[in-house]
Amino acid sequence: MSSAVTKGIRVIVESQYLSERSAPARKQYVFAYRVRISNEGTSTAQLRTRHWIITDGDGKVQEVRGEGVVGEQPVLRPGQSFEYTSGCVLETPFGSMRGSYQMEVEGGEPFDADIAPFALAMPNSLN
Repeated sequence: MSSAVTKGIRVIVESQYLSERSAPARKQYVFAYRVRISNEGTSTAQLRTRHWIITDGDGKVQEVRGEGVVGEQPVLRPGQSFEYTSGCVLETPFGSMRGSYQMEVEGGEPFDADIAPFALAMPNSLN
């Protein structure tokens, strides 16, 4: 699990390995991750874009950028949260993800809310 707070926006991520969807013999390791974005600040904020940096166990890096998350650009008033689940496929049994969400505060400058690094790991793949 990872947790980071940037300008009142807390991002918590938990990941899990999906053995039923993975095919290790074909180098396909599938992971799901659940994200909770909470506005602990005093201003309403909207998530505009996402930027993920995905690193597999061999050090291969993949960057993903796009509008919103799961087809939405949620608006979070103070005290509100938004949760979603997504996933990724690696060629190795372990890796990591980190990144940021570009947030826009009403009447303020956009800023990047950090997503702290978190592990993607098949059980027993790490010592």
